[in-house]
Amino acid sequence: MFLKELSLVGFKNYDSVEISFNPKLNCFVGLNAQGKTNILDAIYYLSFCKSYFNPVDRQNIGLNHDFFVCQGEFSKNNEIHKVYCAVKKNVKKVFRKNKKDYEKLSDHIGEFPLVIIAPYDTNLILEGSDIRRKFLDGIRAQYDKKYLQTLIQYNKVLLQRNALLKYFSKERTYNHDQLMVWDQQLIPLGEELYNKRKELVMNLQDVFQKNYNYISGGKEPVQLMYQSSLHQNSFSDLLQSNIQQDIHRQFTNYGVHKDDLDLFINGFPIKKFASQGQQKSYLIALKLAQLEFLKLTVGVNPILLLDDVFDKLDEQRVKHLLSLLNSNNFGQIFLTDTDVNRVKRVVQEVDMPNTVFQVSNGNVKSVEF
Repeated sequence: MFLKELSLVGFKNYDSVEISFNPKLNCFVGLNAQGKTNILDAIYYLSFCKSYFNPVDRQNIGLNHDFFVCQGEFSKNNEIHKVYCAVKKNVKKVFRKNKKDYEKLSDHIGEFPLVIIAPYDTNLILEGSDIRRKFLDGIRAQYDKKYLQTLIQYNKVLLQRNALLKYFSKERTYNHDQLMVWDQQLIPLGEELYNKRKELVMNLQDVFQKNYNYISGGKEPVQLMYQSSLHQNSFSDLLQSNIQQDIHRQFTNYGVHKDDLDLFINGFPIKKFASQGQQKSYLIALKLAQLEFLKLTVGVNPILLLDDVFDKLDEQRVKHLLSLLNSNNFGQIFLTDTDVNRVKRVVQEVDMPNTVFQVSNGNVKSVEF
């Protein structure tokens, strides 16, 4: 699977641009704030129906524009698919594949699997557990549509349960039967999400460790650990034994909406005990594990977006990463960098067909080294 063409109108700093891509490696080089990352974000839009960097659609409309249009042409299993996205201020987003609108945007997720590695990924390490849950959910949703629907339904039921808890607290009342209506719906949904997340982390573990050892030169052991209150107790018992606490706090304190993914290096939390280079290596290894796992489960090579991926990596880790990219059967790769010489080196060392683009102030043109 690969993206053949991209067309943008009014998207961020692009008034209008059309780009044809190489089926293998595409490198974008230029100074900061010229639009390199915006190209990657547009490709992400075509896969996930939203921006990776700013999920508020209207904020991705360029200056002096009332709308943006993002169109792409994919080749998948020897068939051509055209994806169209249009966002206009105060108008519902239009998203369609092959000229047919989606009833639900969630139906599009997984059609064109994609993995992005970007500086923004440090939030996985530095921010709260909701970021790491979304990371796990995003992987599973690309190959398991039932999982995504279960997650959506879980969140809807949880919202209703929390609203009832607030009502109990405000009115100083309690009705067990009313609460059980929501608990009986929430429990099977939560248990299904828990089991599938646990399975996913187990499947990611080995290939993640292999990738990290390759990038770091085997310098330090790393580990992923899925944390959930459902490890020790059934969801039903947790809900029943914490009713008073839930009413007091006016929300559901236990369940898969509180799960987390613990990240360790040398047996310690990576947030406190790793350098910037180690953190970046960890994230790259994790995202490449995601890509390999998706490839096995969906049967096609996901598109790989690498945004400023070499920054903060020492020379040895850059060398190992290039070797890793060169030694695996990756699909289409999009890469951005500000360093022309480093891009030249990538083109020379990664043995695959490539196209290099110079990006300047919203203009994109192919160049040769």
